[in-house]
Amino acid sequence: MKAPATPQSWQRATLGELVNLSTGKLDANAAVDRGRFPFFTCAEAISRIDNYAFDTDAVLLAGNGSFSVKRYSGKFNAYQRTYVIEPIQISLNFLYWLTRGHISLITQGERGSTIPYIRKGDITGVELSLPPLAEQKIIADKLDTLLAQVENTKARLECIPQILKRFRQSVLTVAISGELTKDWRNSSHLGNWTSGALGDFIEKPKYGTSAKSLKDGLIPVLRMGNLQDGKLDWSDLVYSSDLAEIEKYQLTPGDVLFNRTNSPELVGKTSIYRGEREAIYAGYLIKIKCSELLNPEFLNYHLNSPYAKDYYKAVKSDGVSQSNINAKKLSAYPIHCPPIEEQAEIVRQIEQLFAFADTIEKQINNALARVEYLTQSILAKAFRGELTEQWREDNPHLISGDNSATALLMRIHAERVAKPPKKKIIRARAR
Repeated sequence: MKAPATPQSWQRATLGELVNLSTGKLDANAAVDRGRFPFFTCAEAISRIDNYAFDTDAVLLAGNGSFSVKRYSGKFNAYQRTYVIEPIQISLNFLYWLTRGHISLITQGERGSTIPYIRKGDITGVELSLPPLAEQKIIADKLDTLLAQVENTKARLECIPQILKRFRQSVLTVAISGELTKDWRNSSHLGNWTSGALGDFIEKPKYGTSAKSLKDGLIPVLRMGNLQDGKLDWSDLVYSSDLAEIEKYQLTPGDVLFNRTNSPELVGKTSIYRGEREAIYAGYLIKIKCSELLNPEFLNYHLNSPYAKDYYKAVKSDGVSQSNINAKKLSAYPIHCPPIEEQAEIVRQIEQLFAFADTIEKQINNALARVEYLTQSILAKAFRGELTEQWREDNPHLISGDNSATALLMRIHAERVAKPPKKKIIRARAR
């Protein structure tokens, strides 16, 4: 764990030489609403608690999960997997950025298959280059300014996917109301829209197979998780080799799959099967086959619209932990259906607008990746001494003699000798 080349006035050290390191002692569920003090856990959000165990300047590093880094001065408490890193004669703000700048080194040996975690030695063993104290403060100030601007840009970019989500829902709303194709309809002189229940436009809905699926087999069995954003996700598949099941539940292009049970926000998710590969469908799904009066693509968009979601909420039957829409309720879904030619035009315009939104979303994701790279680039420059190169030339007296990094390290070592780590108290057991 070696640091890159840095100015000659900086001194090599390990992070463990520069800090006192401990952890909290509490479970995460020790948090209380409106507590008097901050309570730092491994979550991004800061909880509250009514008692404190620390009264100090510290950097808080989550020991598992996202490995988030925070800084705080004053009274607080901490979760038992949160590392409390207290600076010894170095700048708190510099230590915060130092930890963030070296987080990839700290976490490179992360352990755990489900939730990754780090150990004390992963923090204390990181090698770095230490600038003089005055330069630390300059670096921290520059990073506070530069990265605040970067974070502001990132926050704005992160809002756009949610805006695009609302845009897509608005498109579906105007599409199924007829507003999207109003001008096209007036110029086409087609017939009127027909109102009725979904059951009037489809064959009888059918439930999928309840047979147990296998990790390997002849044909994929599509499940709830394979229905994503109106399309089929062909990852995380299970299979069947039962020939009778395959014949009975075989999908054909144009079949619409409906998720009939799960948590309320997931019930009603649909996707259309376009014949990408052979497949059957599981018991928690309902297969809908349209008549010649109903375009499957139009129905798929209709059933994913806000109007449909309101219907599901109104008619769902609540179980202990999940909701359910059965075939009867699905067949009763009220639908206002245009002529088949207009349905095709609605699908065309929806796909055109969605493609526009998808393009913007890709651009946003690329921009977010560049912002993340920019953050890492600025931190790397800071800890190579590049942000303060001119400052060192202008202030040689602040990086030499008693102000040097060498003198600072000597003072830190002297404080460590004067205040050795507390020894654990071993209590004798009662006989």
